[in-house]
Amino acid sequence: MTRLLIVATVPETVRGFLLPWAERYRAKGWTVDAMARGISSCPACVGAFNQVWDVKWSRNPLNPLNFVAAPQRLRAIARSYDIVHVHTPVAAFVTRFALRELRRQGKLKAIYTAHGFHFHRNGSRLRNGIFLTLEKWAGRWCDRLIVINQDDRDAALIHRIVPSRHLHYTPGIGVDLSHYSEQSVTEADRFQTRTELGLKPEDVLFLAIAELIPRKRPKDLLLALAKLQRPTAHLALAGEGPLTPELKALAAQLGIAEQVHFLGFRPDIPRFIYTATAVLLVSEQEGLPRSIMEAMAMGVPAIGTRIRGTEDLLKEGAGKLVEVGDSTAIAAEMSWILDNPEAARMLGLQGRQQIQRYDLYEILSLHDGIYADVLEEVA
Repeated sequence: MTRLLIVATVPETVRGFLLPWAERYRAKGWTVDAMARGISSCPACVGAFNQVWDVKWSRNPLNPLNFVAAPQRLRAIARSYDIVHVHTPVAAFVTRFALRELRRQGKLKAIYTAHGFHFHRNGSRLRNGIFLTLEKWAGRWCDRLIVINQDDRDAALIHRIVPSRHLHYTPGIGVDLSHYSEQSVTEADRFQTRTELGLKPEDVLFLAIAELIPRKRPKDLLLALAKLQRPTAHLALAGEGPLTPELKALAAQLGIAEQVHFLGFRPDIPRFIYTATAVLLVSEQEGLPRSIMEAMAMGVPAIGTRIRGTEDLLKEGAGKLVEVGDSTAIAAEMSWILDNPEAARMLGLQGRQQIQRYDLYEILSLHDGIYADVLEEVA
């Protein structure tokens, strides 16, 4: 029986992206476990995997805690698995570092999926240099590197992070097109959503699905909404994060508090997308953003920043692109969406056609092949 351990820094990554891995490979008879900080407090994770393991580490790559208790725990647990598949940069570096000897001894195979390298075109020279060096070091400690956007694929080849035969590109981490579809929601769902938000018949809704953290730049959305100067335009923020109090204060300061809705984490995102006029994501860094893919799957136009990943999704006509930090441009594109409903609808239809290549089950099929290759090496 094959034993697979999935590792991420925090359980939100596991819950948001990786539960289908548990379902698929447990159905094949595998043992599929997961490890993350505080994962035992995530009911969805506990229910999906055979077993979950807590580990003490931080999302801050410079926190010494990452190299104190975590490596010893990783080695103690991971030695019983055939494949350790790690996601997100901090967990990936620490895990590969901790397991390098076990891997060298042939005890396990290590796979890393990069959800966006920490070095990228919008990063500073110093930051990019540090994270590129770390990725090149850690590339020697893994058997396969999976990248999910074209920029990272090109970077991995140019910088020879791993041998080219060990590099795999998959278009994202997958989106469930049966869950994110117009057939999964009804007009009653739209009515419920508008009633819950207190929207009037003439009101329109923009939606952002993202953690409220600096990298996602949610302040730019509030500034754009204020510059839009349309009292009937509302913005819903679906996500949690440390910036929440500051954002609520900024909304009040800008005079738009009645137009901004803080939803927190929502498990019922499809009905909010279905209700929205457009989905917004104005991050400074992404891998291949799921919220944009979810909007495309439901035929809703998107406005995103011209960055790695987001550009992959929107450059062929599924939405509008703006520069990072340009709240005036964001407001202008929001205005265009409102003033050109038929053209905006065509953007959504274009996105629905393009999203087929990102289907979750296509991505899982690609992983079948990757796993089979590394298991053959074990055998």
